[in-house]
Amino acid sequence: MPDLVTVFCGSAVGRRSAEVGAYYAGPGNKFWDTLHRVGLTRHRFAPADYAALLACRIGLTDLNKTESGADSTLSRDADDIGALVAKLITYQPALLAFTARRPAAAFCRHVFGRAPASYGLFPEGLGPTRVHVLPSPSGLARRYWDEAPWQALAWHHRAIAMGGRRS
Repeated sequence: MPDLVTVFCGSAVGRRSAEVGAYYAGPGNKFWDTLHRVGLTRHRFAPADYAALLACRIGLTDLNKTESGADSTLSRDADDIGALVAKLITYQPALLAFTARRPAAAFCRHVFGRAPASYGLFPEGLGPTRVHVLPSPSGLARRYWDEAPWQALAWHHRAIAMGGRRS
């Protein structure tokens, strides 16, 4: 979609998401609640309504389109970073937000030669697309949860959506 502000990218769909055919559908996943709580959506979307995020100028994707499950069960050679880079170059969203550190590290090592040191805005971007690294909303990653990077992303998204600068 050419008018996206933010594209969220995970590792791969989780087991429950694969079963129901919807992103972030696991019972302990905070993704949908967090989108609403930080102000990226006006109401809490259900996982099955993920396509409606396009109206909010938000897209969803994963690095690995051939496997499903927890990060620890995925084969790293199934990540298709080249496909993600091609989509970013074609559609040029303002923001790419990784919903976990593992896919962010894989992408940044491949594209920039180094992994992110922390959550938040990565210092380099791909063309006009800035990269954010977020704590995983998965119930399996509760001990790492911090909503502050999500709030920073939401601020950046709103500023761009309202006609502000992309940087």
